[in-house]
Amino acid sequence: MKGKLYQIRVKNKFGFIAKSGKVVIEPKFDGARPFSEGFAGVKLGGKWGFIDKTGKVVIEPKFDGAPSYYDRAQPHYDRTETFSDGLARVKLDGKRCFIDKTGKVVIKPKFNGAGPFSEGLAIVSISDKCGYIDKNSNMVVKPEFDSAEPFSEGLANVKLGEKWGFIDKTGKVVIMPKFDIARPFSEGLAIVGIEEKRGFIDKTGKIVVGPKFDRISDFSERIEEKWSFIDKTGKIVIEPKFDWISDFSEGLAAVLIEGKWGFINKTGKMVIEPKFNGTYHFYEELAGVEVDGKWGFIDKTGNVVIEHKFNYIWKFSEGFAAVEIERKRGFIDKTGKVVIEPKFDGAEPFSGGLSRVWIDNRYGYIDKTGKYVWEPTR
Repeated sequence: MKGKLYQIRVKNKFGFIAKSGKVVIEPKFDGARPFSEGFAGVKLGGKWGFIDKTGKVVIEPKFDGAPSYYDRAQPHYDRTETFSDGLARVKLDGKRCFIDKTGKVVIKPKFNGAGPFSEGLAIVSISDKCGYIDKNSNMVVKPEFDSAEPFSEGLANVKLGEKWGFIDKTGKVVIMPKFDIARPFSEGLAIVGIEEKRGFIDKTGKIVVGPKFDRISDFSERIEEKWSFIDKTGKIVIEPKFDWISDFSEGLAAVLIEGKWGFINKTGKMVIEPKFNGTYHFYEELAGVEVDGKWGFIDKTGNVVIEHKFNYIWKFSEGFAAVEIERKRGFIDKTGKVVIEPKFDGAEPFSGGLSRVWIDNRYGYIDKTGKYVWEPTR
């Protein structure tokens, strides 16, 4: 079966439909996880197994699951695992282990905890200590750390006692644990903290941006309660004058000054003056903004293209945005025209031409005309 399959729930049983609304896999499972690498986790009799896209059970339900995912449509927000790089992390007899796509346990259940694989290694915990295994179940980094994070750019941040440092994939400590906080490497740099100040180090452990900032997020930082932007040398390229900032999205970042939101570009120029009570990131060239308790949308010049008349709005996706009117959700297009009347208690962004909607805790799918391809069921 080619193409994306969508979960459905009928009388508290889960199955899957195609985009057309045709039932591909009958609703007979107590829980279900979206497909990944051709397999979906399903629950029967309190245990989890896996099916293929024909609905055939290819791995018998015998696992307790794993804490990596939840779906508000699932009973009690139940959790299970998906396949990644050919392996799925599951729980068996109270211990974490890994299986392959035949259901064979390739890494035996002997860990108190296990994380997903990242760069070929996975974090495991034994007796409250963390180490790393490879996909052949070899313990390549002994469990001797008090906490650990996934590998990123060849290094992993680990904690010994109360301090953080970094190891390579052999377990060798390449940056001594001396930091109060440490985040994974990204683009050759990692955020670290000493006492209450934050800065950046490179992969040799050299401090390239001294810990002098009150807060730091990627390449934005806060000095004396004001936020600004720095480059990779630590040079301030946008002066600290903002009460809060967001990440850049489509070339612009939302900034807060004296209770009002506006937008700057990457040179720090204020391209949309701060005059909004609330805002969203730009998505598909439009950003949601709030004025006097009502939401609308602006373009990148700051022009209001959709008037402020909605109780709440969500981001645009595939040309449509969910809006709330009198506590019901519907959809508008980029002209602001209501194309799907607000009648839902909830609605997710369109994905692959469908939106999952719910009414009275019953879930269904609509297409972009508002027509149900699957009537809401519970």
